[in-house]
Amino acid sequence: MKGDYQELVDEISTLLGTPATLENRDFGLIAFGAHDSDDDSAMDPVRTRSILTRKSTPAVRAWFEGFGITRATGPVRIPAAPDAGVYRDRICLPVRHRGVVLGYVWLLDAEPGPSHERLTAAMDVAARIGELLADEERAGADLSRELRAVLAAERGWQYDMAVAALRTALGPDAEGLHALVCVAPWTGEDSPSPRTVPGAAAVCALPWLGPAGPYAAGPARAGGDPNTASGGGPHGPGKGRARPAAGGPGTTRDPVPGPGPAPGAAAPHAGYAPGPGPRRALAVLVRLRSADNLSPAATAAERLRAAAGPAAVAGVAAPRRGLGELDLCWHEATAAARAAHAQPRLGPLAHWSELGAYRLLTALPQAEPDPAVRALLAPAHTELARTAEVFLDHAGQAGRAAAALGIHRQTLYYRLSRVEQLTGLDLDAGEDRLLLHMALKTARL
Repeated sequence: MKGDYQELVDEISTLLGTPATLENRDFGLIAFGAHDSDDDSAMDPVRTRSILTRKSTPAVRAWFEGFGITRATGPVRIPAAPDAGVYRDRICLPVRHRGVVLGYVWLLDAEPGPSHERLTAAMDVAARIGELLADEERAGADLSRELRAVLAAERGWQYDMAVAALRTALGPDAEGLHALVCVAPWTGEDSPSPRTVPGAAAVCALPWLGPAGPYAAGPARAGGDPNTASGGGPHGPGKGRARPAAGGPGTTRDPVPGPGPAPGAAAPHAGYAPGPGPRRALAVLVRLRSADNLSPAATAAERLRAAAGPAAVAGVAAPRRGLGELDLCWHEATAAARAAHAQPRLGPLAHWSELGAYRLLTALPQAEPDPAVRALLAPAHTELARTAEVFLDHAGQAGRAAAALGIHRQTLYYRLSRVEQLTGLDLDAGEDRLLLHMALKTARL
């Protein structure tokens, strides 16, 4: 499709004898003609920015729209305005289809300028561009609806029908290689047009259900990794269990001072705080040329994640050929996004293939925490939960864990004894460690 636009832009450039630039109605660059003039004024700041960044600023857009180009049905001449960064006169050819403006062809104007006949011929080419833009916009909207239907359906006849409809809409591309991307949370009112997302076949918004566990604002991740094996005992070589603190169950006072977090310091946030209204995620079906090169999916994910805001993350499913397993792809993409929220080392762009133990943890059904760890996950024990997680992340090696936490070893041993009191678990026992580690990681999701 991009090649078609370029050919039509080059046709207008040849017809009028001046470089042409094609932008959509949002002033996003689609194609531009080659510029080989020695006149530096031809590449003024406005044209240079449009080509280099593939878009114009809101101020430039408003300035040009002030000349009535959104309502025009024929060529519009716009005088130079050096103060606005427009060093040369312009001619704007509105690109319309059935009365709706879909874009603009921009040309540099100079005396005596193109003849009326040539401008009329150029407007005929602009009309052909309008047909392409309308077809692409219509197809993109339809594919988005069909993609949403596939991802929202349960396996069965409804799912099969939705896949068949999407396959028909995609045509020959349906059997090609794709990757599904999840960007969450998506805060925009509408899902963007596929035309604005590189390589996207369809884009749609869907409900987003995670992360919202009781540990969402819980322990910080000091390089945490649930894939490490559990090593030495929690009380250190030759150390016995620490005695319960005088404050009784629930007390988190440390008998040994250490350089830990300042009193009252808030624990780093593990996800994002759900705001008012329903939360949504964006699903993006991206075309691939090779299963070994996921850069098109990563590019699309990063662009949308930047648009969604600093709290957003993205997950990329494993690539697949055809559409039959799109539901599984969506599970993988959302799981990767949830894991990126829970574990910063995986994000902000996480691939399903690189999740490690989180591939298993994200597959677990959402449920209440295990009774043994429920008390530990309470807000009053955030520091104890953080200590336990960092200790287990470091394979039970007290020295490394204490260093990661910035506390004395004796402080670590005391906190671990408090964890055992609260949970009834024995951190010298492998299965108890496994239960605690899984519970702490799963609670983030």
